[in-house]
Amino acid sequence: MAPRRNSWHFAKVRPGVIHIGLHLPVFSKSNPCFRSVLILFFFTGITNSNLFAQLCTGSLGDPVVKIDFGTGAANYAFTAPGYRLTTSSCPNDGEYSITTFQSNCGRQWHAVSADHTGGGAFMMVNASNTPGDFYLQTVSNLCPNTTYEFSAWVLNVVNNPALIKPNLTFKVESTAGAVLNQYSTGDIGVFPQPTWEPFGFYFTTGAGTTTVVLRITNNAPGGGGNDLALDDIQFRPCGPTLRSAAPLGLDTVRTCEYNQLPILYQGNLSSGFTSPAYQWQVSVDTARTWTDISGANTLQFTRIPSSPGYYLYRLTVAESGSLGISSCRISSNIHLAEIYPKPIANAGPDRTKFAGRPVQLLGSSDGMAGNQFEWTPPLYLSDASMANPLADPPQLQSYHLKVTNGKGCISRDTVVVSVVDKLYVPTAFTPNGDGKNDRWNIPNLDLADGAVVQVFDRAGQVVFNAANSAASWDGNFQGAPLPTGVYIYLIRFRDGYVMKGQLTLLR
Repeated sequence: MAPRRNSWHFAKVRPGVIHIGLHLPVFSKSNPCFRSVLILFFFTGITNSNLFAQLCTGSLGDPVVKIDFGTGAANYAFTAPGYRLTTSSCPNDGEYSITTFQSNCGRQWHAVSADHTGGGAFMMVNASNTPGDFYLQTVSNLCPNTTYEFSAWVLNVVNNPALIKPNLTFKVESTAGAVLNQYSTGDIGVFPQPTWEPFGFYFTTGAGTTTVVLRITNNAPGGGGNDLALDDIQFRPCGPTLRSAAPLGLDTVRTCEYNQLPILYQGNLSSGFTSPAYQWQVSVDTARTWTDISGANTLQFTRIPSSPGYYLYRLTVAESGSLGISSCRISSNIHLAEIYPKPIANAGPDRTKFAGRPVQLLGSSDGMAGNQFEWTPPLYLSDASMANPLADPPQLQSYHLKVTNGKGCISRDTVVVSVVDKLYVPTAFTPNGDGKNDRWNIPNLDLADGAVVQVFDRAGQVVFNAANSAASWDGNFQGAPLPTGVYIYLIRFRDGYVMKGQLTLLR
């Protein structure tokens, strides 16, 4: 029998040796998609005959169709001729279910704990007694004269080699019923543990063909065995080889935002397209979605410095006129540029200290728990490696804060510590609205480190209170002017030191 076009075929020639012939599609001048060449391989020690026909010698595009059965709750655009959908945990002959777990049901089955990728549902099929189709789906929005890869994953649920094995034929047909290509698995083997196996082939749409029919047939009867799981059905466009290169060492870039340099990506496309059109794309969600980059329509693209983020870049190609249709495009390899943000470095407000009394620096940053702090110079600091050290310089001193985050990115800021001999507290003010001495202010008093200023009337009631802000009083209490008189002030410092005195308010 002649080997099938675009598919693996095999014959066991002696124990332990598999003779495998591959009709491999390659590009030719007469066919911009493929021509078939027979290549022979010899493997020893191989006993499993279910081999995936990975035949694309060029590049693939994103899946045009991907049926992964979700989490089992969605509706899917396929029919199962002659089969009944069941919600039972143990489908019987001629039934199927969409499930995330299949128990052994007390039968000679594997317990299937997960789908092919481990995160969703699959189609569980208990074959009917009569061989026939069990999956039909119409696939639309394809491109004419384009080669596509079909692939699917199958698991033989039966764990007894003596029982009937699933034997499937995958077909892609035109809507008129013409077979564009097909692949038969033969008997799908039995494994000691549940094992997903890939199957697939390539087909080419004709002129004007944008819709095809996928047909999956079970060639074996039901009854004693022939139970299977199906998952991750895909169609992907296939075309010439498309590669993109970056300068040495810049294919994958991880750097701080201030160290970025422009990167020139260079695409290369082998022959196969008649009139290729190019489009560079970027993804910022780890390749879940891709966005066309405006104006990036040549084989070259220069990435310019950007804001921090995780960026992926690739080149896509299609025939001119079809570039806007994602199902027509093939895509290149991917380049990564991960740009780390620099931390926020805040050395805090400038501070004023009294001679002999330290003041605390109020450095801060985003993500402080994972950041490193370094104050320079370290002179007169309690700990130059913490965000809020005590500073006790004898005279005016500038301190520079360097913050380094977990990615090694750096930011800097500066604070100035002034030194005064003692604190001067005015003993009188005249809040009469003449613009002269209308407020009671205490120069050089820094409340940022926790000092509190209070003013009391003769009855001992607090009429003014200031903490963590400027000590500036207008002579009012609860919005009403206080009368002329003598008031008492207290200044309490965080270390327990207290200053007390009299203040005269004159109207």
